[in-house]
Amino acid sequence: MSYTIEEIARALGTEARGDVSLTIRRAAEPGTAGPDDLALAMAPKYAEDLGNGLARAAMLWEGADWQAMGLEAAIFAPRPRMAMSGLTRMMDPGQGFGSGIHPSAVVDPTAELGIGVSVGPLAVVAAGARIGAGSVIGPHCYVGTDAELGEGAFLREMVSIGARVKIGARFIAQPGARIGSDGFSFVTPEVSGAENVRKTMGDQGDAKAQSWLRIHSLGAVRIGDDVEIGANATIDAGTIRATEIGDGCKLDNLVHVGHNVRTGTDCLFAGQTGISGSVEIGNNVILGGQCGVVDNIFIGDGVIAAGGTKILSNVPAGRVMMGYPGVKMDTQTEIYKAQRRLPRLMRDVAALKKAVSKLGSTE
Repeated sequence: MSYTIEEIARALGTEARGDVSLTIRRAAEPGTAGPDDLALAMAPKYAEDLGNGLARAAMLWEGADWQAMGLEAAIFAPRPRMAMSGLTRMMDPGQGFGSGIHPSAVVDPTAELGIGVSVGPLAVVAAGARIGAGSVIGPHCYVGTDAELGEGAFLREMVSIGARVKIGARFIAQPGARIGSDGFSFVTPEVSGAENVRKTMGDQGDAKAQSWLRIHSLGAVRIGDDVEIGANATIDAGTIRATEIGDGCKLDNLVHVGHNVRTGTDCLFAGQTGISGSVEIGNNVILGGQCGVVDNIFIGDGVIAAGGTKILSNVPAGRVMMGYPGVKMDTQTEIYKAQRRLPRLMRDVAALKKAVSKLGSTE
């Protein structure tokens, strides 16, 4: 797979200069780029390393003096990360999954597969499942009873889709993603210590130790179009109604979405974020890595939570959150500054106490 500089620039909608007929086979970092590579040096600090490689062409920032860098050609990227999106899409060699249905795959006779669907080795497609045209079901995947996948789905290896889950078009699931597992819902015959603590915010009272009984998940999961789920991420089925993930949402590796959660469109949840059950999340919400969200609250449109934030109460639209418990970012910054001053403040208080004590002893 190779492209000329001119073809790459045209596909990205960017400007190219120099010998645009040069052929590129790979993208590479500047210091390790070979003569057939496109060096990615979209900022001056990266261009400093061009001399350590053998690149003849590079992707640079607007206004860069490409000839002074000894290059034969250059592509200019006004918005580098946007250019990276298009370039990596062009250069991606894929996973090498085969076409058609592998002999070792198990596809129930009642399942419906659209035109051009690929089912990999040892994959299982259960009764009543429907898979849209052009979808790829990777090795060791499982698509459950009456589950639905829209056209152009791409399941990497060992993805499981539970019964009655419904997913829109162009869905991507990374290795080990689990969609439609039972929710974490349990109850005790009488009021438990956990329930008392939640009410009183104190002692668990006279609650006795009891065994937990499962509340079964009768709902499923509904996922919109253009959603991507990261490796080993999990989305639980709803208790009565479905857990819902809106169009365009992106979930990173090891993200957990609890039962009955509903999200709007174009949300972004970074790695190890955990969202408890029955949370309502608006559109364009961003949760940084290792965020935690308590159950039965809402998070408004456009909220951004910094990494490690623990959200324990409702958050209005547009707010930027940080800390544990999560508060407005500027408030948390002031709290952090005050915490750093505490040792000095304690020394000052001790010195004042000592001075006052001496004053009292001279009377």
